[in-house]
Amino acid sequence: MSDTPEYTPPKVWTWNKASGGRFATINRPVSGPTHDKELPVGHHPLQLYSLGTPNGVKVTIMLEELLALGHAGAEYDAWLIRINEGDQFGSGFVAVNPNSKIPALLDRSGPKPIRVFESGAILLYLAEKFGAFLPNDTATRAECLSWLFWQMGSAPYLGGGFGHFYAYAPTKIEYAIDRFAMEAKRQLDVLDRRLAENAYLAGSDYTIADIAVFPWYGGLAKGWLYEAAEFLQVQDYKHLQRWADAIGNRSAVQRGRMVNRVTGELSSQLHERHDAADFDTKTQDKLTAAS
Repeated sequence: MSDTPEYTPPKVWTWNKASGGRFATINRPVSGPTHDKELPVGHHPLQLYSLGTPNGVKVTIMLEELLALGHAGAEYDAWLIRINEGDQFGSGFVAVNPNSKIPALLDRSGPKPIRVFESGAILLYLAEKFGAFLPNDTATRAECLSWLFWQMGSAPYLGGGFGHFYAYAPTKIEYAIDRFAMEAKRQLDVLDRRLAENAYLAGSDYTIADIAVFPWYGGLAKGWLYEAAEFLQVQDYKHLQRWADAIGNRSAVQRGRMVNRVTGELSSQLHERHDAADFDTKTQDKLTAAS
């Protein structure tokens, strides 16, 4: 029996108190800007406004992978959006993403800037723009897009469901944690079974499906999310672990995980990225600090 009084919802819900645990200050039941603030613009074709969360990391990994393939047009400026400080509610950001969520991309390479929001849409846009990481074969392309949209539909249960109630909610609610832990483990099993038969999610080649899934489920498998590795026994998913290690060892992935990051070791954080040399500077700073 729970000691928590049973909650009876009112006939009409009203917003009369903060909610959302650690993120209560950024939650509100209305959209639109709260203040006027223009976005900065750098000199590269692509302007990214983001934060190093799993959704943000998808895009910086993709951009670094494109650059590693030699696509010079994928050069980008990555500007830090501090969501805990409400940057996503500035008028400039809302103009790029009316949903006020990171990441948001502005492609200024053409005569008229093109905005792209939602991380899956950004990955697909970049894959089509540069002809990379998206299969041409109809069947394999369909498989790739199926896993891409699987991630977009599944991750809210992992982050907003399991992650929120396990790590961020002000009160530990057994029912909520059990409900979403069950779903998180089911999703891990879905991936593990797929990767038992294939090197990557769409088949033999690395695609935007892997780039989308890795920051969430690869991060969970490697113990980077929610301090929940032991709780969910992630080591049992052997094929997922193999896949996460293979992707995590890619140089472009390692660079992408640094961009717009504001947590963890200082040596792993590159708050803004405006040039490839920024990584060299960061490495030099790390070496200097260690000497």
